Amino acid sequence: MSVKTLPLSHEKMTQIANTYPTPFHLYDEKGIRENARAFRNAFAWVPGFKNYYAVKACPNPAILSILKEEGFGADCSSYPELLLAQKVGITGEDVMFTSNDTPDSEFIAARQMNAVINLDDITHIDSLYRNAGMPELISFRYNPGPERTGNAIIGNPVEAKYGVRSDQLIECYVKAKELGARRFALHTMVASNELDGSYIVETARMLFNLALKLHKETGIVLEFVNLGGGIGIPYGLDQEAMDIQKVSDGIRALYESMIAGTSLDPLKIVFECGRMVTGPHGYLISKVLHVTSKYKEYVGLDANMANLMRPALYGAYHHITVLNKEDNEKDHVYDVTGSLCENNDKFAIDRSLPEIEKGDILVIHDTGAHGHAMGFNYNSKLRSAEYLLHEDESVEMIRRAETVDDLFATLNF
Repeated sequence: MSVKTLPLSHEKMTQIANTYPTPFHLYDEKGIRENARAFRNAFAWVPGFKNYYAVKACPNPAILSILKEEGFGADCSSYPELLLAQKVGITGEDVMFTSNDTPDSEFIAARQMNAVINLDDITHIDSLYRNAGMPELISFRYNPGPERTGNAIIGNPVEAKYGVRSDQLIECYVKAKELGARRFALHTMVASNELDGSYIVETARMLFNLALKLHKETGIVLEFVNLGGGIGIPYGLDQEAMDIQKVSDGIRALYESMIAGTSLDPLKIVFECGRMVTGPHGYLISKVLHVTSKYKEYVGLDANMANLMRPALYGAYHHITVLNKEDNEKDHVYDVTGSLCENNDKFAIDRSLPEIEKGDILVIHDTGAHGHAMGFNYNSKLRSAEYLLHEDESVEMIRRAETVDDLFATLNF
């Protein structure tokens, strides 16, 4: 069972909500740092261990700067994400660029930045070489296809657009070596929001086996394997967080039985987790505009799915705290909604909560990853501000709210 807590008392959270215009996202620096350190410490036995934080989860320079200070790199999927990493001082091989239907211009940019380029397809070898040359270090993203089942969220690898097929993998490395690559890495991503640690351990087994096969057939020694991201967080109260230390112990046992003492030893292990690092330490704070009774009871917020689209997009659960009513009985059932002209603009459906009144402040939990980042401007809604709660309990705006001028800036009147 997970317990949902706030980074400050209800009184202090209320004070913040009444100081800054709602809705807004608030990130807890202390929680993020502690989470990052726990992850890093769990894998301290791995020489050169690194988590390349998935920039897409929370693409804000203040967050990336914190994680840089904690020894993280950056996992990027686009040119703007590469620039964002560079602007906060995450550079060179501390950046991993995982291509996906990649424009030639982005291969060129990643090459110029000396990022680790992680190719998604065998045809991308020629695109990279023709436009930017073959880097010394190259990685390939592996798709196991029918050989392994993806987790429930990411789905069947056979249906995935990502990654090199099993029968193409050896050819990829041989070709890259012929074109000048001298250092090699292997990556996969077969899970999303996974809470079963054994799945991550088995992913390590799969990559260790591939590393051994690759070495046996080509003589290539991998420098590192990237187990991807996909470690989830317990959004629901009935879920438990993954035991990262147990996962580390399981991977270490595999390493000692499969890799230690071979030509691949030492083989570095890295991840690209985003959600599990910042997700639990973000909060969407919103005020109640209306409480209405139709065929159901509705709580209408000043936030909408442009601020957090996971519930509408995935039917995802996000816990809701009503500030200063923590001791009240949850004897009312509401749909908690936003103001978009879309009926699925809902943060919760049939949610048991205390009686809610206009002006109440609601805190939606676990929005520190894939929250603000997935925002949009449908209905010409404006994206909200982001604030950072520092360890001394001061609050800093790290992204201002959009204005109408921002929305119209690209238009021709």
